[in-house]
Amino acid sequence: MHKNFIWVTFQKEGIHKYPAALTDPKLKEVEFLGYPHRHMFHFKVEIEVFHDDRDIEFILFKRELESLYSEEGAMTLNYQSCEMIARELAKYIQTKYPNRALSISVAEDNENGCRLVWE
Repeated sequence: MHKNFIWVTFQKEGIHKYPAALTDPKLKEVEFLGYPHRHMFHFKVEIEVFHDDRDIEFILFKRELESLYSEEGAMTLNYQSCEMIARELAKYIQTKYPNRALSISVAEDNENGCRLVWE
């Protein structure tokens, strides 16, 4: 048994901070993360499709997701981590495309990030 997926990628500039980096002694080496700083956030979204002729067309899906981040300039993310960004995006996708397996990766500068999976 197998599942079929499509995937799309896009990126968006954002500014966030990690407040715990200023107070947690274990994070002393990265305390600069406690202040607002910029990243290019890279997204990869994989979603289950139910036949080989794509019930979700990936170019349209990519445009739809990019439109969620269409604000001018950088996203203001406050304290949101990559995981929080992925969970927020998943809520939208799961509402519009229910009952599908889903994987969302969010990376800072396409270097470090997270991957969350919903079966």
